[in-house]
Amino acid sequence: MASNLLVVESPAKARTINKYLGPDFEVLASYGHVRDLRPKEGAVETDNDFRMNYEVIEKNQKHVTALRRAMKKAKALYLATDPDREGEAISWHVAALLAEHDGLAGKPVYRVAFHEITKRAIRDAIAHPRTVSMSLVDAQQARRALDYLVGFNISPLLWRKIRRGLSAGRVQSPALRLIVERDDEIDRFEKREYWTIEADLVARKVAFSGRLQRYAGEKLSQFSITDEHAAGAARAAIESKAGGTLIVARVEKKQRKRQPAAPFITSTLQQEAARKLGFSAQRTMRVAQQLYEGVDTDAGRVA
Repeated sequence: MASNLLVVESPAKARTINKYLGPDFEVLASYGHVRDLRPKEGAVETDNDFRMNYEVIEKNQKHVTALRRAMKKAKALYLATDPDREGEAISWHVAALLAEHDGLAGKPVYRVAFHEITKRAIRDAIAHPRTVSMSLVDAQQARRALDYLVGFNISPLLWRKIRRGLSAGRVQSPALRLIVERDDEIDRFEKREYWTIEADLVARKVAFSGRLQRYAGEKLSQFSITDEHAAGAARAAIESKAGGTLIVARVEKKQRKRQPAAPFITSTLQQEAARKLGFSAQRTMRVAQQLYEGVDTDAGRVA
């Protein structure tokens, strides 16, 4: 009989990890969040230090029941949800639900985190547990409370003005404002035409381009030449005086640094997958999750 209960989010991940840990561990999945704010007014009590009232998510009630049943037989609880704010909050919620009615009864609770599904990484995480980070939990709760407080008031407005089923919150509202402000800037923009005169040059068998910086004794600015007629006249005058040969007055050499692209985050991963592969956001995250959990091959599981 397993003496430890380890909780992860994904059932596929649970099956893989169970193979690595052996009979001393029972590995179960929470199937994501196990509880959320109750879907009605008063879920966040703004006049009571922003107290948040949760309830078990109905579709995950059977999974919570399975966790409680397994915890009764286990001697210790290991929380191995994803190593981010949402994962930390899920661990906190799971522990809170299992602690109800003395469900933990003084049993130790450990938080473990790993970034790859390999035997070495998982065993190392089990050997070096920590406690649930309340800083991450509080950050997630603040984010969720803001979602609720903003969305609870704005979403009904969308239902009345546009159509039912739409939702808005802390992200959509400021994003919409940014879009509106940018559109206003575009509407106020006044178009101005300007021309530059450049030449393809060769010196010592090296090709490069040159730009006209001074003309008729004056330094050119962006809007010194404002129409095609003026540009053509300047070009004709230069070609007439040059006699087929241009003298380069100054050459500027500059060093340029190219920075590598930043590591992917969720948004940039979805953007690149959509741009290069035509993937939807759901397909991108599904593939990413599969790669994280590992893929079964004839030679075994590859992570």
